[in-house]
Amino acid sequence: MGLYCASFRPDLHTHTKMMGPGPIMVLSQNTKRDSGKKVQLENINAGKTIGDVIRTCLGPRAMLKMLMDPMGGIVMTNDGNAILREITVQHPAAKTMIEIARTQDEEVGDGTTSVIILAAEVLGVSHQFLEEKMHPTVVIQAYRQALEDAATILRDTVATPIDMEDKVAVRKVIQSCVGTKFIAKWSDLACDIAMDAVKTVTMENGGKREIDIKRYAKVEKIPGGTIEDSQVLKGVMFNKDVVHPKMKRKIENPRVLLLDCNLEYKKGESQTNIEIMKEEDFSKVLEAEEAYIKKICEEIIAFKPDLVITEKGVSDLAQHFFNKAGITAIRRLRKSDNLRVARACGATIVNRTDEITEADIGTGCGLFEIRKIGDEYFTFMEKCNDPKACTILLRGASKDILNEVERNLQDALNVARNLYQDPCLVPGGGAAEMEVAHLLGQKAKSLNGVIQWPYKAIA
Repeated sequence: MGLYCASFRPDLHTHTKMMGPGPIMVLSQNTKRDSGKKVQLENINAGKTIGDVIRTCLGPRAMLKMLMDPMGGIVMTNDGNAILREITVQHPAAKTMIEIARTQDEEVGDGTTSVIILAAEVLGVSHQFLEEKMHPTVVIQAYRQALEDAATILRDTVATPIDMEDKVAVRKVIQSCVGTKFIAKWSDLACDIAMDAVKTVTMENGGKREIDIKRYAKVEKIPGGTIEDSQVLKGVMFNKDVVHPKMKRKIENPRVLLLDCNLEYKKGESQTNIEIMKEEDFSKVLEAEEAYIKKICEEIIAFKPDLVITEKGVSDLAQHFFNKAGITAIRRLRKSDNLRVARACGATIVNRTDEITEADIGTGCGLFEIRKIGDEYFTFMEKCNDPKACTILLRGASKDILNEVERNLQDALNVARNLYQDPCLVPGGGAAEMEVAHLLGQKAKSLNGVIQWPYKAIA
């Protein structure tokens, strides 16, 4: 039985006798199906092209790329992932490469550029094997083997454990991440920021370390000032002002109460109609609303907090009650910010006012102050003792620079986090790579069959 391999072209109508009259189209009208050598070459070239795009972004001599996004904004960066995110590609193989960068960014946080360039090289060396009519699966099998061995070599022979208490050593590691980036000039500052932030948000849970930078280390970018003004706050800050101008703007050691309910009259979920016969009934309805607000406020005031922060609104009447009691209120705080405040000052977010207990009130914050930066008011809650969340305050000349600094810091934070979770070091400057190449080259000799060639090529 002869097997024919044809490349599908929709313009060649495929007749089939079985299914009744008329030609039957298997693929849609304008599908083009390539197979065989040509595709493999195209794939390799596509991968290489992507590698070439960001090749100049690697290493200490790296250059920044300026990209225009479709909205007309500018992105200035040398973070491989950020560049590839902005590029729109048609080719499936190139798309895969971009996914690699994204995965690397999510898992490790740094090294997005190197991953792409490595992958492009690996694709490049596989070209000659395909020329020599070696089957793709064999090549891949060799690659897999090489990957496993390389990982083992790195883990067992090359890596050295590192002491997390030794500030200098840790800083060196983070510096190697920051050194190739835009903030290399302020690398000491960046390293300190990353170390502080990660140390702050580390939670020890029964011997398991949980470090959530995304949620609890918020980066606040405020244009203006110089990069040297950036710092990690021992606490949190957010872009809000007090609700009533007479409220206190600075409180030392405040008792903080966090709410998740609105301090205004509850409107019904659906439409409610009230029929009123006599006009004194109308005033009764208004009194009921006021009494309700008064009741909530009294339940809150009973605990003598100095600062009430809620995620929902605060009505004028409630502001009046709070003002009389000398309580500062802040309203409509984002849920994520509220969680950070809770972790920083040790409060619990309460959902209903009648369920407040003494334990819910946070006393861990040392200073509550509202400062004006530029032309906006920012609320600072700092000098917290043992905060479990923090805000990184970034200052810089322009928005684009701030965005780039934020991306670089994100990388530094991730590196610091990885270190805290798995404190191991490999020597840099290509030393680790050469060692692995050497050991893989030796191991290749022990393999039999065709596999050893691609294996050597990787080395």
